[in-house]
Amino acid sequence: MVSPSSNTLNTAYDSKIEGNVILTRVDAAINWMRKNSLWPMPMGLACCAIELMATASSRFDISRFGMEVMRFSPRQADVLIVSGTVTYKMALAVKRIWDQMPEPKWCVAMGACASSGGMYRSYAVLQGIDQLIPVDVYISGCPPRPEALIEGLMQLQKKIEGEESTMAQKKVFFEGAS
Repeated sequence: MVSPSSNTLNTAYDSKIEGNVILTRVDAAINWMRKNSLWPMPMGLACCAIELMATASSRFDISRFGMEVMRFSPRQADVLIVSGTVTYKMALAVKRIWDQMPEPKWCVAMGACASSGGMYRSYAVLQGIDQLIPVDVYISGCPPRPEALIEGLMQLQKKIEGEESTMAQKKVFFEGAS
């Protein structure tokens, strides 16, 4: 006859699954998936767009960060990369594209013009895209090199890693229950 204590010991430890179990938080798992599968939408408005295209080339290869799928439909993208001079005429189009993107979404302001209007202090140029939509990462330069864009995207990944991804979902659930 087997004693109950020895039976419990055998079920608690199984050498076949020793290296196959991972313990984590739900937020950490969701954020890990989000940060490693970002789908950027390039919003190339001026000369910074050339450097944005170079970032996707084989020399710099943003696919190693899980961002190789450039999406040209806002409904399929989760990162808007605004690169170049944002005029007031184009600002409405940028805002419409931002509004069409599903949550969660992030914005990267690439270059001096997208960040602060650059050298264009004119009635026709928006002095920073952050006046229109929330910006998560600013990348300086005129135009910034592909290495700078990669560094900015890595900063965005760090930001995503620290987010509380399930809090918004919990809030909607509990508000709907009352």
